[in-house]
Amino acid sequence: MTTSALCIATAQLNPIVGDVAGNLEQARRARAEAADKGADLVVFPELFLLGYPPEDLVLRPAVEQACREALETLAAEDGPAVIIGTPWAEEGRLHNAVALLDEGRVQAVRFKRELPNYAVFDEKRVFDSGPLPEPVTWRGIRIGLPICEDIWIESVPRTLKGHGAELFISINGSPWRRTIEADRKAAFSRWTEIAVPLIFVNQVGGQDELVFDGASFSWDSDGNEVQRLTGFETALSIADWQKSGGRWSCVKAERAPVVTGLEADWAAMRLALADYVDKNGFPGVVLGMSGGIDSAISAAVAADALGPDRVWAVMMPSKYTSQDSLDDAKECSKLLGIRHDVVDVEPAIAAFGATLAGVFAGRDPDTTEENIQSRVRGVVLMALSNKFGPMVLSTGNKSEMAVGYATLYGDMNGGYNVLKDIYKTEVYELARWRNQQGLVIPERIITKAPSAELKPDQTDQDSLPDYSVLDAILNGLVESDTAPDTIADRGFDPDLVARIENMLYRAEYKRRQAPPGVKIGSKNFGRDRRYPITNKFRAPRR
Repeated sequence: MTTSALCIATAQLNPIVGDVAGNLEQARRARAEAADKGADLVVFPELFLLGYPPEDLVLRPAVEQACREALETLAAEDGPAVIIGTPWAEEGRLHNAVALLDEGRVQAVRFKRELPNYAVFDEKRVFDSGPLPEPVTWRGIRIGLPICEDIWIESVPRTLKGHGAELFISINGSPWRRTIEADRKAAFSRWTEIAVPLIFVNQVGGQDELVFDGASFSWDSDGNEVQRLTGFETALSIADWQKSGGRWSCVKAERAPVVTGLEADWAAMRLALADYVDKNGFPGVVLGMSGGIDSAISAAVAADALGPDRVWAVMMPSKYTSQDSLDDAKECSKLLGIRHDVVDVEPAIAAFGATLAGVFAGRDPDTTEENIQSRVRGVVLMALSNKFGPMVLSTGNKSEMAVGYATLYGDMNGGYNVLKDIYKTEVYELARWRNQQGLVIPERIITKAPSAELKPDQTDQDSLPDYSVLDAILNGLVESDTAPDTIADRGFDPDLVARIENMLYRAEYKRRQAPPGVKIGSKNFGRDRRYPITNKFRAPRR
């Protein structure tokens, strides 16, 4: 029997990779809620039963088997029909699949055709590509079920339409980045030519270095947005669809505002940190609170993500620490409502000096002694983590990570870094934005010259160019792989550009040992940008 009216529930949920039982329970609860709201069909994101991206975990036969059993369990239970993502092994091939469940059984399965293998994606490593898919027929409706990348590649939706698809329901694990809204609109701009309504269901939540924004939406056959779910939050949203004159139209749905700009950056960092801490079972975080802007902004993100009672700030002064820094760290902690302790590290630094005095005899102090200070602080934080359980939150920004202005086994210690993909100039922008929502960072932290305070009267600009210059050069070298000569043509000193390029390459070994951090921009260090540590190439100069 063909129906001309549908109530479709979009289940924008936050799975945990590998928690098949927990993800199944999430699906059950959402299905029950959808039933209470009168839904005929509830749609879950890509690979929901296992979580996305599963990486090599999905290659374990026991994982696929657990997902198959969970799928069959869900299919046998009462409730609205279900569209859900799961791995599926068939004839010796492993697929990223979408299943339609109804009337107590698995009604249909379709396989992902286009496997992304660029930037943060490497699905060809673990999955086999499926054939060009045909629609499924459910209640007399021909439904196309493209999976994520399938709708970015024109051949799949055109093939589905050619086989009579009258409605597309696309399940997704589409990670967020600053440009994602523009990227999605550009990729789907052909939808007006395809002229078939699209329901786009995306997961939400943090998974290691990725964060998923949800922001699920629906378009009518003319490409107009008719439904939008809130970004960076779980949600279950009901939409009413009717068929008239041979076309499906959305007659009732919510339209949430799009989260953009610095608000989106903050939401991404907050969600990524919260999920990393909670999904891995940490009670909270501990971080070094130096009185500088990087630790202040990291603490602010943590307090927003976890709640102030789960954030522990530790000021670790040495003889070079200024009174302003002591006061600023204490004031920032007070404004955030987080625990603040002071641990004097000068005795430990002095002990290292005495221990090494013999072998260092005749040598002037240099960065070695500076790094010892940083490493002492790293030991203190790790000791607190070991003794009391909170994860150490690293506080270095992308500018420092790029040029190696950070100390291995010192300020690079930690389990996670929310600023790993945030340039220093962007740190300042985020601090000002966050203060507009409510003062949490003292103004002096934002306005004073940045300093590691590892020697008398030190500032970052003793070793680096002004951050506005450094970040402009790094944006060219990292984000767009622009040739150094081209960057120099924009008004930068060619020798400086060459020096920054050299520092960028030489610091690769440090970045390999850095903690993970959430992807924010177009190309993060890690999944996006994978350079060899041993690398003698430097761009030729005119």
